[in-house]
Amino acid sequence: MVKKESRTDIRRKKHRKIRNRFTGTPERPRLAVFRSNNHMYAQIIDDTAGHTLVAASTLEKDVKAELEKTNDVAAAAYLGNVIAKRAVEKGIKAVVFDRGGFIYQGKIKALADAAREAGLEF
Repeated sequence: MVKKESRTDIRRKKHRKIRNRFTGTPERPRLAVFRSNNHMYAQIIDDTAGHTLVAASTLEKDVKAELEKTNDVAAAAYLGNVIAKRAVEKGIKAVVFDRGGFIYQGKIKALADAAREAGLEF
């Protein structure tokens, strides 16, 4: 019987391949995105120091209050806007985008586009 690999395992394998290609530096930290079935999370990480510089998610009260649903494209776009504004406030202008092994469409693309419009370069 042929065993089919789960979607989660495939995504994790893709993410490991992506992470081998680039890392976040102090000059250009990494914007890491994760989405679950119910929420989205975004972090800006300096991998050389191992610190999260900025974080945002749809679990936060002030973000959740602005959203009707926490797992749609509109929520992803709003989260991209929030993370970009927080990053610009901390003086971060350029990042490396880490899509976390997810396909670049839908929610991931909406988050990336909103972050670009709000002032992040990648």
